[in-house]
Amino acid sequence: MRLIFLGPPGIGKGTQAKLLAERHSLAHLSTGDMFRSVISRNIDLGTFAKSFIDKGKLVPDDVVLGMVNERLREDDTASGYIFDGFPRTVPQVEGFKKLLKELGQFIDHVIALEGNDTVLVERLSSRRTCSDCGKIINLIFSPPKVSGQCDDCGGELFQRNDDKPEVIQKRLDIYEEQTEPLVNYYESKTLIRRVDGVGSVHEVAERIDKYLINNILEE
Repeated sequence: MRLIFLGPPGIGKGTQAKLLAERHSLAHLSTGDMFRSVISRNIDLGTFAKSFIDKGKLVPDDVVLGMVNERLREDDTASGYIFDGFPRTVPQVEGFKKLLKELGQFIDHVIALEGNDTVLVERLSSRRTCSDCGKIINLIFSPPKVSGQCDDCGGELFQRNDDKPEVIQKRLDIYEEQTEPLVNYYESKTLIRRVDGVGSVHEVAERIDKYLINNILEE
């Protein structure tokens, strides 16, 4: 099974994709994780990507596609995968189609999680990242036991630049302008399902499972 999860920043794509991947033994492919990895290693690609991410801008398509190409050739993707937040632009869709053709693969379905901007800004601005282990927590849904301190390693929690309200709104505006057309594109191909992403993690997961059971898993 190969899926794509789309939706605006803060809607919970990563959480839902990770849960679904664990339940069905699929690879969870997040471009965010890929970029955080190269940024942490202080290589040129990471520095280049960070200059865009810190400003709430999208990383150039050719850079993203190059990373995706390498990731899809790793062994853990053989039994299926879930893309979390990729593709994000029409050029990425076109490049991804060519890549899938080369690999002899196809996407089974696309799930678009939806929510309003007010909820999304609140969610994202409440995120904190551990300066030591990189774990991301949310002050609303999973507050730390000790204020400002990571539960796992005791590291200091900080707010990333792209989780600040003014940058978040810019990210949402970019999504509306560049990524929303992808929902319409996949809708025209009858590949997509719009799912309400507002609610508890369990509630949203149930909505997704119900759709997959009725449309994919029984096939």
